[in-house]
Amino acid sequence: MASKIPGADEFTSRPLPRAELLAQISATLPLHQIDDEQAEQVDALTYEVVRHRLWAITQEMGETLQRMSGSHVVTESNDFNFSICDELGEQVQVGTYNIGLIGSMDLAITWTLRHRSDNPGIAEGDMFLCNDPWIGGGLHQNDAAILAPIFHEGELFGWTTAIAHQVDLGGPRPGSFSPSAQDVFGEALPTPPIKVVRGGVLQRDVADAWVRRSRLPHLVGLDLRAKVAANKNAADQILRLIGRYGADTVKAVMRRMMDDAERRLRAKLATLPEGTWTAVGYQEQSQTGDRGLHAIKVAMSKERDRLVFDFRGTAGQTGIINCPFPGLRAGIVFTVLPLLAGDIPWAAGGLMRCFEIVTDEDTITNASFPAAVGKGPFGPAWGAGNLVAEVLAKMLDAEPAHRTDVQSICNGTTDLCVVSGVDVRGGASQGFVSPVFDVMAGGYGAQVHHDGVDTGGRLIIPSARAPDVEMTEYLYPLVALWRREQTDSGGPGRQRGGMSGSVCYVQHPDQAGTMSLVVSGTGKVANQNVGLAGGYPGNSQLDLVVRGIDVPQLAGATAIPADLDELGGAVEVLPCEGESTLGAGDALFLHWQAGGGYGDPLLRPAGSVRDDVLQVRVSAEAARDVYGVVLRDDGEVDVTATEETREELRRRRATGAGLPDTPLRPIAAPDLTGARRLDDNLAVRESSEGRTVVCAQCGAEHGPLAGGAFASALARRDGTPAEAGPHIWHDPSVYVDADVVFRQLFCPGCLTAVHSRVVPVDHPLPDDDYRSWT
Repeated sequence: MASKIPGADEFTSRPLPRAELLAQISATLPLHQIDDEQAEQVDALTYEVVRHRLWAITQEMGETLQRMSGSHVVTESNDFNFSICDELGEQVQVGTYNIGLIGSMDLAITWTLRHRSDNPGIAEGDMFLCNDPWIGGGLHQNDAAILAPIFHEGELFGWTTAIAHQVDLGGPRPGSFSPSAQDVFGEALPTPPIKVVRGGVLQRDVADAWVRRSRLPHLVGLDLRAKVAANKNAADQILRLIGRYGADTVKAVMRRMMDDAERRLRAKLATLPEGTWTAVGYQEQSQTGDRGLHAIKVAMSKERDRLVFDFRGTAGQTGIINCPFPGLRAGIVFTVLPLLAGDIPWAAGGLMRCFEIVTDEDTITNASFPAAVGKGPFGPAWGAGNLVAEVLAKMLDAEPAHRTDVQSICNGTTDLCVVSGVDVRGGASQGFVSPVFDVMAGGYGAQVHHDGVDTGGRLIIPSARAPDVEMTEYLYPLVALWRREQTDSGGPGRQRGGMSGSVCYVQHPDQAGTMSLVVSGTGKVANQNVGLAGGYPGNSQLDLVVRGIDVPQLAGATAIPADLDELGGAVEVLPCEGESTLGAGDALFLHWQAGGGYGDPLLRPAGSVRDDVLQVRVSAEAARDVYGVVLRDDGEVDVTATEETREELRRRRATGAGLPDTPLRPIAAPDLTGARRLDDNLAVRESSEGRTVVCAQCGAEHGPLAGGAFASALARRDGTPAEAGPHIWHDPSVYVDADVVFRQLFCPGCLTAVHSRVVPVDHPLPDDDYRSWT
């Protein structure tokens, strides 16, 4: 790997075949191993009992950490995870918390075995601390892991791991996130695996050095001890399990769990179409002052029972929007597990055998040291995961038996805002650092047969929680004016994307002084939460500070403002990457991302749109202008006006696409006998002349399937971003210099939308390649 600093290559980690890894481990470290035949000899009852016990131990690790940690991140938002691994680090069982945090845990253990087995050695009762994103175990430096070997009768039997986001680990900015960092030396310090527990005793010198770097040493120290305790508790229970069933039997169950997960996922992949699917997404503003868009590209090929994710062509590393290889791998893992393996036990070591990664070096998804990587998890790793979710959905949509698994993109990414300052309530004077975790309540993407879940959480954190507002107000000198779901935020479609929410905070009345804000949010211009099959994207992320609000911090107020219009004051739009302040007369507004829609919104049943309006999910204006549904004064659908409005909206599409003024083909149920669907609106007919793509709504022919040639035959219209919905940011020039458009591709016959994106004007047309599609 190319590196700007000599010797940095030593601190990188990649998956290795077991035989190659074994050759690099010190011969002085005895390993407990079994052969393949032993893994298949466990009886069914023993297998199920031991397997479920390992799962329960993993969940109990989470309960231990939450009981001991004093960190808001852990106790309120569940931004942590755990795993149980075999002797070489392959993950046998992982938790249902932040999946991204275990996507490269095996790489961290692999590195530790290679580089620590001889000096300082790996012995019973030891534990290693690591927060190095190039080695693995986390996606940026704030993700700190404890790796704990388990020994039985002198042999290394396996590992447990505990990892959590730390609120602050030093660096120039509170929260350890610096939007202006030029390289990793302008961020928190990465630490390769270091022995923090030796022979069962916490090493005070190492622990002191660890917490000394933080502005919140008491919280970091509590989390350190909580992770040590979680690992110790898990090890004790695993050893009791071994005492009952025997080491070979427990290891055989562990091996079989991974093998079974691999077999089940490969069997599912074998039923899916062959082919290559592509997607392109963007990261905005690489750092403070940048006004560019930086592309991430993926081509996913499905070959028999395996997947290949090819990220070649992705933009070169720049600014802070970088992640090393372990972060890219984690982005794939936290997408594949819930979307492809939702019905398979998460023995991640087996599941990860089913895919391969191809990538260029020195890119924003495979950055070399010393690139700044603070935004790795919620920037390029999550962005890559969104693209993986998109290509997986395209593949699943083309197979009738799996269309129920199709889902548009969820939540886009997180909306990072770190608030810090000195809490002076009650006469005290104590520093605080608080990421705003209300943003956990993201909207889920729409599915083929269902709307997305409103404020359902995070796809990548199945057990995510938005914190209790009262707990936030108790811990920090902030008062919430509101936290609510936002009307019109869900991506419009035949199935609507799940709504997102917004929160508005002001300083506590007893607080004095100015608070610091660090903000980072991709998805403010080129949406991360895209729709599928013509579905529109969910809302643009939006962060504001309102200066000089009319209602001063609730003191003496007779009413609480319910919306931005009621706050008064002057609005300051916060950048994608930057810093600001929150004073005594200011309000902080964050509106995070919803889920994308599925299918053309003009095909949504009018009754469903009516229900959305009555339930305040969609405004009456959006019902008319986006969905083409007109409601009477009594709230019921005006059938005639709705038919006329939808016809008019289709004609506007035709005019905008430069089509002649000819009668539109009716939306009907064309005869698709013998055809296979690509998605909601496209199907493929086979003949002696080849495969032809046709409209599944009106039957019009579009052109050859091979090489995506049909895309050039579709009608195309580039409009203003605001046409994608009321909560799409209307003025991209506030953030970037690129020309940004709402691009739609339509069937030329009936003007059904088959592709809808907010993208830079030079964004490529879809070129999905189905040459070997079967």
